Parts: sequence; C-alpha cells; structure tokens
Amino acid sequence: MGPVVDLNLKGTYLCTRFVITHMKEKGSGRIINISSQGGRSKSELSNLPYASAKAGILGFTRQLAQEVGRWGILVNAIAPGIILTEKAIRRWQERSEEERQKMLEAIPLRRLGNPEEISHVAVFLASDKATYITGATIDVNGGRFMM
Repeated sequence: MGPVVDLNLKGTYLCTRFVITHMKEKGSGRIINISSQGGRSKSELSNLPYASAKAGILGFTRQLAQEVGRWGILVNAIAPGIILTEKAIRRWQERSEEERQKMLEAIPLRRLGNPEEISHVAVFLASDKATYITGATIDVNGGRFMM
C-alpha cells in the first residue's frame, strides 16, 4: 500500500498531530479532512490503497471528533465524488465512452464535479455557520453515493 496510504492517511494524521496542541491551548479549532466517495463506497477511478486510506480518514475523523470536542475543536470530512482535477481528468479520459457514460448515469446530476464545489463546503465547515457540526462527513458527489 505504501506511498498512497502514507500520503493520504498518515499525512492527515501527522498534520493533525502538528496543530492539535495549539488548538487545545486556544480552546477552539476546525479540522477538515478530505476523504473520498471511494472511502464511503468504492472508487471508480482509483485503487485499493487509495480507497483504504480514504476509508481510514473517515474513521480517524469520527474518533478525533469524539476525543477533542471538549476543547471546542470541530472535526469533519468531505467525501468528494469524481472531481475534475488533472489526475481525475486523465483517468476519466482513459475510460471508454461506454464506461464514462455508465458512470455519468450513476450520478443523479449527470455530471462530474468541480474543485470549487469542494472548496465551498470546506469554507462552510470552517465558518461560524457550522458551529454544531462535528464528526460528520459531507458527501459532494452529485448524488452518486447517498447515506
């Protein structure tokens, strides 16, 4: 599993470990982890290490939210579906037209997402409008995965 797990799951853990002491001292903070639809269900454009790491981020998010809530620290995750990043575009283009059409048909909105649609959710979670949300995962996938 190696580098993919290190980057996604271990990287999330190490970044959190770095900031959590400061947030506890301050008595507040926001941690917003980026998971994936692949961590909630399956990854259509990636592989086992990626889906495993992203699933680990979801468990990490819930457990951390439980442990640090008393310090006013909110911990949430965003689980994007297929988002038009450079890497996803390359992998999307590697699929046949039939495969792409089938994937689009599985998305109720019948389109792929844009990075800005993820950033809007992150800004909301970091705002004062989300002060009673912790331990949650917000799915941003056009309805592809609903829970």
